[in-house]
Amino acid sequence: MIGRFITLEGGEGAGKSTQARMLAEMLRARGLTVVLTREPGGSEGAERVRDLLMHGGTDRWGPRAEALLFAAARADHVDKLIRPALRRGDWVICDRFLDSTRAYQGASGVSDEDVLALHRFGSQDLMPDRTLLLTLPPERGLVRARARDGEDADRFAARDDRFHARVAAAFDTIAAVEPDRVRRLNADAEPDDVARQIMAALADLLPA
Repeated sequence: MIGRFITLEGGEGAGKSTQARMLAEMLRARGLTVVLTREPGGSEGAERVRDLLMHGGTDRWGPRAEALLFAAARADHVDKLIRPALRRGDWVICDRFLDSTRAYQGASGVSDEDVLALHRFGSQDLMPDRTLLLTLPPERGLVRARARDGEDADRFAARDDRFHARVAAAFDTIAAVEPDRVRRLNADAEPDDVARQIMAALADLLPA
């Protein structure tokens, strides 16, 4: 049994968490063992780092400190949860992973080379088998996210529209450079329609 590592990426309000849950249900219905997880977080240590990263003012951490904290959380997550699950032959579905750090910290001025170097050291360069990039105009995603979160927006969702436009552009660049791994999907649709797009994008990885 070959484990597969699937990540969902995208900007605020793209529906990643909803689609991750729906995908887990669809794969379990096919008889697969699925581990559903998230970043930052997913392991006890990483969840503690998540609290540091997601709460407080937008200026609580500088861009380099954020990149280091994300890399530390990811290293623990990979060691404690993701790699063991893949070795068992499980499918791992992760709501955000390395590409979010590349996009969000990249939008704050951290170079892609530096983020990837931290990933090589901390997580031994683990990459997903497939990344599903849920796309919609950033301004539409922010409307969704702000309606969902209200006063509870995290440090990243609370940033200005120009920041989120840079994040979207960074995701687009990653998808253009790595088309074999990253599949762009239209998230500006009903959840069931997005789920069908996701299953089509995974068809070549699914067992017969």
